[in-house]
Amino acid sequence: MFKQKRNMIVGVISSLILVLLLAACGSDDTSNDSAEEESYSEAVEHTITGIEPGAGITVTTEAAMEAYDQLSGWELEQSSTAAMIVELEKAIENEEPIVVTGWNPHWMFAKFDNLKYLEDPQGIYGDKEEIRSLAREGFEEENPNAYKLIDQFNWSVEDMESIMYESSETGQDIAEVSKQWVEDNPDKVEAWTEGVEDGNGETVELVSTPWDSERASSNVVAEVLRSKGFEVKITDVDVAVVFEAIANGDADVTLAAWMPYTHKDFYESIEGQFVDMGANLEGAKIGLVVPDYMDIDSIEDLEAK
Repeated sequence: MFKQKRNMIVGVISSLILVLLLAACGSDDTSNDSAEEESYSEAVEHTITGIEPGAGITVTTEAAMEAYDQLSGWELEQSSTAAMIVELEKAIENEEPIVVTGWNPHWMFAKFDNLKYLEDPQGIYGDKEEIRSLAREGFEEENPNAYKLIDQFNWSVEDMESIMYESSETGQDIAEVSKQWVEDNPDKVEAWTEGVEDGNGETVELVSTPWDSERASSNVVAEVLRSKGFEVKITDVDVAVVFEAIANGDADVTLAAWMPYTHKDFYESIEGQFVDMGANLEGAKIGLVVPDYMDIDSIEDLEAK
């Protein structure tokens, strides 16, 4: 009898120990999962991988870093778009965490189908944007047919990204890919040129930023203008200079004004000194972007340094 009781007691104690061990293991797993979720900020060393200084998204990201407590102590690594893409590709290949400044249209969303924007509860990056065409004062009166063609130019995010992606994959210059795109899309070109009379060699000065998105739109429009008998010059400059050139009359048109958020400050700085021709592309977007294997959804999921 005594032996039987002893065995029962040992059995109960063993069961209790097993339960406690399992509970401890479960607790450790939860702790590890939590630690893993919370380690993304440390894993990227509290650094956002960005692009060129002065770019609209760079300025907006600096504002976001001021606005969000979760980004307190973070650094914005500013270099170039190409360098940012290299770091992004390297991180994705190794399935490592990374936070980058991203925007549509851009071919990286075609190349990498596992990217997502982090939610922006404070609305610093704004909602959907549009890219507008701006003309210098007097351009419509001096060159009405070129103005009409540019005013009728309108395309989609997918159109622009297709050119950018083709250029990145083949190594062809944006200008060459844009020329082929014009040849392959006669219906859209016909809509843009409706009612436009041929030019007589008049020169149209387009000013743009050096990014592939804006280079795509400028080269497409330039190709169509040339087909209608106009001479076209494209000058790529810093975004601040783009707006100054239109205000000063040093250029005729830009197709590169991201509104109402990204280039708001530049736009307002010269308001009243240009003609807003309206959107040439709708559905643009900017923000902080991460690979979708990172288990976070919002800027507020990040942690201050």
